[in-house]
Amino acid sequence: MAFSNYSCLQRAQLTFDYLHTNSTTHEFLFGALAELVDNARDADATRIDIFTERREGLRGGFMLCFLDDGAGMDEHDAASVIQFGKSAKRSPESTQIGQYGNGLKSGSMRIGKDFILFTKKDHSLTCLFLSRTFHEEEGIDEVIVPLPSWHVRTKEPLTDNMEKFALETELIYKYSPFKSEDEVMEQFNKISGENGTLVIIFNLKLMDNGEPELDVSSDPRDIQMAETPPEGTKPERRSFRAYAAVLYIDPRMRIFIHGHKVQTSVSPAACTSLGRSHSQESFRFKTRAEQEVKKAEHMARIAEEKAREAESKARAFELRLGGDLSKESRIMLRQIQDTATTLRREADVKKRIREAKQRALKEPKELNFIFGVNIEQRHLDGMFIYNCSRLIKMYEKVGPQLEGGMACGGVVGVVDVPYLVLEPTHNKQDFADAKEYRHLLRAMGEHLAQYWKDVEIAQKGISKFWDDFGYLSANWNQPPSNELRYKRRRAMEIPTTIQCDLCLKWRTLPFQLSSVEKEYPDTWVCDMNPDPTQDRCDAPEQKQKVPLSILRKKKTQEDKQKELTDKIRQQQERLEALQKTTPIRSQADLKKLPLEVTMRPAFEVSASAVGRVSPSSCPIPALTPLSVAEFGAAPAAPLSSAARVPCAGSCLPLLQVLSSRKRNISTVEEEEEEEEEHTSRREKRKPGRPVAVKEEKKDSNEVVVEVSNAFDKGQHVEVRVNKEWYTGRITAVEVGKQAVRWKVKFDYVPTDVTPRDRWVERSSEDVRLMKPPSPENQKPNTRQQPPPQTSECVRTEPDTTGSSSNQESDILAQTLRNCLRYFLPPNFPISKKDLSSMSSEELATFPLVRPGSYFMLWRVLPGAKMLEKHEYQMRISRIL
Repeated sequence: MAFSNYSCLQRAQLTFDYLHTNSTTHEFLFGALAELVDNARDADATRIDIFTERREGLRGGFMLCFLDDGAGMDEHDAASVIQFGKSAKRSPESTQIGQYGNGLKSGSMRIGKDFILFTKKDHSLTCLFLSRTFHEEEGIDEVIVPLPSWHVRTKEPLTDNMEKFALETELIYKYSPFKSEDEVMEQFNKISGENGTLVIIFNLKLMDNGEPELDVSSDPRDIQMAETPPEGTKPERRSFRAYAAVLYIDPRMRIFIHGHKVQTSVSPAACTSLGRSHSQESFRFKTRAEQEVKKAEHMARIAEEKAREAESKARAFELRLGGDLSKESRIMLRQIQDTATTLRREADVKKRIREAKQRALKEPKELNFIFGVNIEQRHLDGMFIYNCSRLIKMYEKVGPQLEGGMACGGVVGVVDVPYLVLEPTHNKQDFADAKEYRHLLRAMGEHLAQYWKDVEIAQKGISKFWDDFGYLSANWNQPPSNELRYKRRRAMEIPTTIQCDLCLKWRTLPFQLSSVEKEYPDTWVCDMNPDPTQDRCDAPEQKQKVPLSILRKKKTQEDKQKELTDKIRQQQERLEALQKTTPIRSQADLKKLPLEVTMRPAFEVSASAVGRVSPSSCPIPALTPLSVAEFGAAPAAPLSSAARVPCAGSCLPLLQVLSSRKRNISTVEEEEEEEEEHTSRREKRKPGRPVAVKEEKKDSNEVVVEVSNAFDKGQHVEVRVNKEWYTGRITAVEVGKQAVRWKVKFDYVPTDVTPRDRWVERSSEDVRLMKPPSPENQKPNTRQQPPPQTSECVRTEPDTTGSSSNQESDILAQTLRNCLRYFLPPNFPISKKDLSSMSSEELATFPLVRPGSYFMLWRVLPGAKMLEKHEYQMRISRIL
């Protein structure tokens, strides 16, 4: 038959060779089957039946059928199906799966050579026939698609061209399995509802051995791959029933294979234990959003040009009319003006769409990750990546799972990525933007590591965790034990969710011993629910509550550096503002400053951070600002947790420790880092609890000293826990009104003793100080004495008659030694080690003022005069 005879039939407007090329995009055969399931879901079908019919005369020996109760199509809708690349679903805000107008053609052509579609909508019956066999035998290069229609009730043709209708039906009867109108109508009768679609694929593709690629006989409830899969192949790549069970998140459409219902679930993570939800907002995913912005800008520009052109045409026509007020002229002018107004409205709408997409481009994209432990099959772990609720990638290993160890083994993760974030490829088996997809996997890996910490499986013992669920073999791929106690244990952990066939709502069944390994019927309704609150279809659906976890990223050195620099800058700004409004004339005024200004150390950052501190805004209010160049470098160790402040009497540069203020520790990590920085100075300190001094200005010649607990930190102690003594050290001190508390970090504790650090009262009988290492300082009683209830005041005049004077001299000598060690100028002839061994007399005669030394050129308080060298040494000698 000549090609000219088919000139009146529908054309797909592409060459015949494209049919084969397009089908090769589906390397995964189940992905091709899923394309037809996707079309039923997008048509709002509540049920799809996938079954086969034996036809020995056809290639492969059977036909593969897809029957759904969706919206169906009329002749106009069906005509758009055969146009490749045309889709009414394409929209960035769309939640439908189809976006390319290609799935039906590519999927069906991958499975077989021919397909025929029967669809019912309203009062019409439409048949669409796409056959490669027809084109090969007729020698036709352009794709031609017969598309006849009938009336539902009368079965009369719906056409004005009976010649075209007769030609279309003749081709269907010749090249399809249905040889008469009665057989065609029999296929329409399989659509029981008012609307629906039946797709039949025949002349299936064969393997090299002449057998079809799909095995439909080995399991009457399933469709499987005919080839023997390699060892370790996931079930979803062998069984279409297993693949269909995880194909969608929150599926509302029921899937039946050979008449047996597929037990789908809300998501793969819903079938797991220890579920956790993670949320992330990211500005990283911009490729799709940028493409949509460019497209909106292009559409808005075209609409604006059309509106301007129409408005210009209306103005020109109005000027041309002049005084012509005839009826025909007025009607024509009104039509042109109405057209211009309509185009202007469309341009304004396109402009608003463009602006909305530009705003959306700057907003972060939110992703929700759900993790759980697959206790039924621990070897089936990895990430399931969905797009618009449709599975794209499965069993992707991320984060710790890539290392191949037991960490995060058995964990399943799920994420549903919207179309605006990542765009899938045409075959829906991968993502188009590989770079952003890798970023998504990295983000999931970070959240997976956090999930593993939150569930604390590693802390309790990974092997013990799996032993509890019946995994008694060391082989990771071995299934768990089938003993009843292990089956019950696993059933208690996994909630049973089932869908009602009437209302399509998901119900979570309460756990019952009788439900262990229970087979539920394919037709299940809410009345069968043993939960009295959920046994009616009108009862609201209850979503499973998954705990929300937070990703706690470990701060890098750059993050810590930036954070500390910002804190210093903020404190400087606050200090400068306070100094302008609050005069500091005494120690009492200094106490009124905020805690972070008066107590935080000035040099708690690295040398590079200190180098950025402005000389005009030194964070230590008691010091005259000096540049780092004058100091030579940042101090080797930071100051203690309390700020050093000289005494207000301008008689001695003592460093004050405000020990009565409680210090808030932000993180244990910062506490440990600060503890390491203090280690070298603690080892040089004499055994026993050091004392700090607190000064108040009485007059110009008097200083009052109070014994404090600030230097308890770092001492080694023993703590009694469960009648056993464990060693540790003090990492933090809290001074309250009633008692002094120590935070002790244990050196070692058994696994059943948690946590590894705890707060204890200093006066408790369950805590005692360990003996100091130096024999000369050992005391008979190693238990810590309670702190003095009142301040011990000592005047600074020389007094050699009592022990308090010796104690005061030791305090002042140690304070001066610390002062010299902290502020030692560069190239000084005395090392820090020599300073630690100097006696009190040597300290009193120590030459402080040398060429290039700025040690004593500082102010006690802003506005106070500097001390001369002889005046300073005279006062030191008088005290010591």
